[in-house]
Amino acid sequence: MDTFDPIDDLWLQKAKKRYASAVIGAPGADRIPVDPMMLSHSTVFYGHTIREFYENPKLAAVCLAHAQQHYDLLPVTKYYFAHPWLPELGINLKYMNLTAPVPTNIVVNDPEDAERMEIPSTEQIRSGYTFNRLTMAMDYIKETMPNMFVPLAYVPEPVGAGAELCGLEQFFMWCQTEMDLAKKLVDIYVETATMGAEAIAKRYGMALLNTSAVLENSDSMSPEMIKDISPPALNKLVRNCLSKGAGPQIFYHFCGNHKDDYMLYPGKIVFTPLTIMQIGYWDRVEFPAEIMKDTFGNLCAIMPSVDTKLFVIENNQNEIYEHARSQIEGGIDTKCGMILGTTCEVPPYSYEYNIKSLVKAADDFGRYDIQKKETPIQLVAHN
Repeated sequence: MDTFDPIDDLWLQKAKKRYASAVIGAPGADRIPVDPMMLSHSTVFYGHTIREFYENPKLAAVCLAHAQQHYDLLPVTKYYFAHPWLPELGINLKYMNLTAPVPTNIVVNDPEDAERMEIPSTEQIRSGYTFNRLTMAMDYIKETMPNMFVPLAYVPEPVGAGAELCGLEQFFMWCQTEMDLAKKLVDIYVETATMGAEAIAKRYGMALLNTSAVLENSDSMSPEMIKDISPPALNKLVRNCLSKGAGPQIFYHFCGNHKDDYMLYPGKIVFTPLTIMQIGYWDRVEFPAEIMKDTFGNLCAIMPSVDTKLFVIENNQNEIYEHARSQIEGGIDTKCGMILGTTCEVPPYSYEYNIKSLVKAADDFGRYDIQKKETPIQLVAHN
């Protein structure tokens, strides 16, 4: 890890202006920021493995920081990973070579098991898997690259996390037949994750809340079912975390197809002045920036995105560039700021110049000080 050069301060200051402009409207930025939601691509890019990203938080954190600079992305390092706060509830995780860790068990087989579930104590939270992985990464960044340090209270996907406690098939069945039982599992996770966010806030002060709606989407649940379980769970989670000192910045990641349910959330979940809303898909295409702007643009910054599947196709820069251009032009005039992103985590084995084409589109069409260009993309093909 000591083979990396120091982060360039001139780049960092420029990136900070972009991020501040998108989130709080601060002046001085040249263009919108770009966030491909990078995780293990950072370790792969620097010659390591997907598995090492999850097994070695310090390595992952430094690779993330330098990947942000290499691609000209965000001025912060956000290390997050699969299934936080579930090991504290008895879920075992297995490290994989080519994916994030996967659960190997469930802890709720029947309603009686749900009734017997106990919320971890504060001591168990502080000594547990999630808190120590998050703090290992954050402490390292705070010590070695303090200007890129942002505390992260990672409390994702309350509905999906609740489902992991009993298994997805059982959870979907209970959503149909015993919704109160499904909600109980979600509440168990919400309470546990809130304690985790509180522990992070007590250690570092105000922390970015990163949460999501993934399992509950237009391909997996009806709008009526989503309305019953998802907005209330997200609202409860975020309000509880804010009351414990986390926030006020919130990042909502709505992965998957939300064509039929996106309208269920305004007025039903918390939006602070430092909120960013990201939505993945409209059926099988990227969620349109225009609809995101019209629905959420008066509430928060928006993050229109480019389909992640495009990034693993060799020499696909032009298609990514045109998708990004369309999204930028659809959302650049939003009221509360815009970030250009990807529909989910950029794939680990993405081609370098595919990601750079996303940034080039932001340079060409997401600038605040020049007219939009009409010139075609000119990039060197990845070898």
